[in-house]
Amino acid sequence: MKSSYISRVSYCYPEFKRASQTTSFKYPRVPLQHPSSDSKYHCLNFSMEAKIQLLLSTLLLYSVSVHANTLQTYIVQLHPQGVSSSLFPTKLQWHLSFLEQTLSSEEDPSSRLLYSYGSAMEGFAAQLSETELVSLRSLPDVVAIRPDRLLQVHTTYSYKFLGLSSTRDGAWIKSGFGRGTIIGVLDTGAWPESPSFNDHGMPPVPKKWRGICQEGQSFNATNCNRKLIGARFFIKGHHVSSASPSANMIEEYISPRDSSGHGTHTSSTAGGVSVPMASVLGNAAGVARGMAPGAHIAVYKVCWFNGCYSSDILAAMDVAIADGVDVLSLSLGGFPLPLFDDNIAIGSFRAVEHGISVICAAGNNGPIQSSVANIAPWIATIGASTLDRKFPAIVRMGNGEFLYGECMFPGNKLPSAEKELELIYVTGGNSGSEFCFRGSLPRAKVRGKMVVCERGVNGRAEKGVAVKEAGGAAMILANTEINLEEDSVDTHVLPATEIGYAEAVRLKAYMNTTSRPRARIIFGGTVIGRSKAPAVAQFSARGPNLYDPSILKPDVIAPGVNIIAAWPQNLGPTGLPEDARRVNFTVMSGTSMACPHVSGIAALIHSAHPAWTPAAIKSAIMTSADVNDHRGKPIMDGNKQAAIFAIGAGHVNPDRAIDPGLIYDIMPDEYVIHLCTRGYTRSDIFTITHRNVSCSEILQMNRGFSLNYPSISVAFKHGIESRMITRRLTNVGSPNSIYTVEVKAPEEVLVRIKPQRLMFKHINQSLSYRIWVTSRKKTETKRTSFAEGQLTWVNAHNNFYRVRSPISVTWK
Repeated sequence: MKSSYISRVSYCYPEFKRASQTTSFKYPRVPLQHPSSDSKYHCLNFSMEAKIQLLLSTLLLYSVSVHANTLQTYIVQLHPQGVSSSLFPTKLQWHLSFLEQTLSSEEDPSSRLLYSYGSAMEGFAAQLSETELVSLRSLPDVVAIRPDRLLQVHTTYSYKFLGLSSTRDGAWIKSGFGRGTIIGVLDTGAWPESPSFNDHGMPPVPKKWRGICQEGQSFNATNCNRKLIGARFFIKGHHVSSASPSANMIEEYISPRDSSGHGTHTSSTAGGVSVPMASVLGNAAGVARGMAPGAHIAVYKVCWFNGCYSSDILAAMDVAIADGVDVLSLSLGGFPLPLFDDNIAIGSFRAVEHGISVICAAGNNGPIQSSVANIAPWIATIGASTLDRKFPAIVRMGNGEFLYGECMFPGNKLPSAEKELELIYVTGGNSGSEFCFRGSLPRAKVRGKMVVCERGVNGRAEKGVAVKEAGGAAMILANTEINLEEDSVDTHVLPATEIGYAEAVRLKAYMNTTSRPRARIIFGGTVIGRSKAPAVAQFSARGPNLYDPSILKPDVIAPGVNIIAAWPQNLGPTGLPEDARRVNFTVMSGTSMACPHVSGIAALIHSAHPAWTPAAIKSAIMTSADVNDHRGKPIMDGNKQAAIFAIGAGHVNPDRAIDPGLIYDIMPDEYVIHLCTRGYTRSDIFTITHRNVSCSEILQMNRGFSLNYPSISVAFKHGIESRMITRRLTNVGSPNSIYTVEVKAPEEVLVRIKPQRLMFKHINQSLSYRIWVTSRKKTETKRTSFAEGQLTWVNAHNNFYRVRSPISVTWK
């Protein structure tokens, strides 16, 4: 299984042939640390002597090379009503004119232009030197210039776990399974032959659709159908940023075809059709379905083997808006950024203006505080949770004691896989043998034995390949203090299991006190319903929001651990080139997997309520979310109750989200007012929203403004002890509805609501209320502290309608 969204290790990759050529390009797999300024040194691995020799012998060639290497990709944002735009017949020619004024007279400006943007942003992406960058900044109508950034890509059961059913009146029936809605997925493309993209029984392509099926390597227009209605690829930003070639290659398709599996997995999770008898090597057998099996899918391939460049992402968002998608799903990102420096935030604002819901992964940097990414208030930010489905692979040690582990290796169907073997843990030296690097395990020591491998540094499935190549017969993958009891499973290439940190300590204690330690793995297949779930995934990124504490992030959590979904038929279930097995489905974990669950749920809500705004859809998802697990107990985060910065509003509940009773709606203009209240400058707001506003005038006209967000976040600082907040609810349930408020105040906080009763006479009627939040802390805190509570509006005649908002309080 691959962990998605943010990789702990990055790779360096070569240049390749231009996209206009239909030959494949290949990538080396050279592990590097997190990308940094010295990445090129590691990639090229030139000695200093070689550089000097090259300089002395070919001075002209060297100078040309330096010129090429100093070119970097920048995203240039222009004023949408620029004074010079009227001088040109097309936007493309206007964009090129900026390069004409910047480059030397001999150079063709179009050779530097990568993309011309018009929907997600007004502007273009181009390659520039530092000197040219300075010159371009001085030109009129240039609003901002940002360097291109490299981001990373952050089922048979999860729909049942979420309560979706085709036999009762729930979200699927009320929405027609998402019929007529188009989900745009920005990822690694799709494998169109997957049975999850079969269009049998699908309705015709919506008339509003303006997209295409872009042809490319091993991908024709006929690969699209009524399910997969559009496919495009965006490679220019990646192309110009690729590094030098290396020997160890992996093939990639220059087309919308997916060769890594991530995009196929996420797309099918969001909107895959029903596939009977689906399984992974016989595990988790059942009917595979996406969240919105009746919705249409359009894929935009923006991610390649070394990640996803923001210039390509912005180009895909630009086209997707024009194509007519209803939902954008982005299982990618990085670390949190200020909104004016975040291309996803900027592009998504324009998408929301066009009525498109934007759903993004929160990131996999948990449990680090303030690690949550994609934090714009107009984005739905999704953390990850667990299912109550397990794949036990129990270790029975030679002393008769048992260690709980999990794996999806089909050992219960192979008696030889459960054979008792001698245990070995290879340590010492600098070869990385404790992590089971390839080539680090001495064959004479590990042959025919069960090898213990520390988790971390290299991929989990790669460790299994290393053990198998060295002649090992089985593997125990042992969590460290970093991973604790996280239980992401894999489809290893040999009998294996992964154990938690506490079990790893017990295993090593046994091995250290036994002359010839032995063990066997007992594979238990698939077990459902015996564990507490949902719970927060340890890797799921956490709040508080680093740049805007008034907006609680993540918004909600959704299933993201051990998710089974579609997989390319040219890959083994581990995704490794050494894995010769072939499957239609595999298992992955990450907020990348959680994100498309909510994208599909947003599609269901859009189908049921096509006039709703993206904010209304997000409100329905948030205010209906659960804070208790399926046993009625509080959702857990490890061995403690999950905090508000881990789960946001709670765990998604699609049947309640499609009929929420009340919603907190937000118009795009209100986001602009919110940015003014947060102290953004006029130029920052223009960069983010393309709106030229005077914050002083706006704030004077909107005194006491509060963004109508479904969650409530208050920060006390500089002696402030009380805050007043307003909220506005819109009735989308029944006429003549009465709601009363229930409050659970945060500790050491007084919360007053006025009025405490709301009487809605009509559908779509809006009523406002005020919240006074007062600190009761008697002593001044020396460090930041937090408290949490909630308020819930309850329908007086129908307890099904419970519109809940979490309350977060921070003392700074």
